[in-house]
Amino acid sequence: MTFDPASYQFRQAAGPTPIRASTVLPARRENVELRTEDGHTLVGELALPDSGPVNATLITLHPLPTHGGFMDSHVYRKASYRLPALAGIAVLRFNTRGTASPRGTSSGSFEEGIGERHDVEAAVRFAVERGLPNRWLVGWSFGTELALMYGAVEPVAALIEGAILLSPPLHRATDKHLLLWAESGKPLTVLVPEHDDYLKPDEAAGRFSLIPQARVVGVDGAKHLWVGEKHAARVLNEIVDEVSEAGSGPAGLPQEWNGPAATASA
Repeated sequence: MTFDPASYQFRQAAGPTPIRASTVLPARRENVELRTEDGHTLVGELALPDSGPVNATLITLHPLPTHGGFMDSHVYRKASYRLPALAGIAVLRFNTRGTASPRGTSSGSFEEGIGERHDVEAAVRFAVERGLPNRWLVGWSFGTELALMYGAVEPVAALIEGAILLSPPLHRATDKHLLLWAESGKPLTVLVPEHDDYLKPDEAAGRFSLIPQARVVGVDGAKHLWVGEKHAARVLNEIVDEVSEAGSGPAGLPQEWNGPAATASA
């Protein structure tokens, strides 16, 4: 059965309550389908602010599907739960070709990051067609490879503001792709966990020095999967600071919510 975001049950608490990993804040959520130019249908979800303007749009690219990555990978799930309400940010999540989640399964099969170029293009095209402004790619692990390989070339380059990378392994993306980003001039924020399994902060700083406008941020104590609320919250704060003029605020995004909220299942 396909998960329906309308099934969340929102309730008003007596007062402010902590925002936890499973807390879902109000938003306009809908299941969506993206159509690729090579004939695939990708399933996803769009979460929009419940009211007010859309300040920015995140087009999320998930970790490696052959190692458990999908649109519900926890940082992206938390982004969709929180950022529409806390920062007026739209969050588009989707499963790349052949990837399954409670939302459903995208058609096709994993293509080692090659055919997935069409998936990136389809997601960006969808955001444009929906009139979503200030569009940013957000890649995590395998998703960073897709952002680096296809974000600085047409047709995507002209349609996005820049990208944010979480735990880039730099396996498929090469210096050629980094140089294309350098030439594009588009901003690139690179968040690298101190204890990453593939690329640690010092090495990342050297590799990304090919991109003068890249900002490499080493995150103390974090690991490749950003496990733990402290590290997930740090990622969300960094994203909001990059894409939104208002930013996350001096103390970061609120950690309490005084309003209707729902609780997601695991």
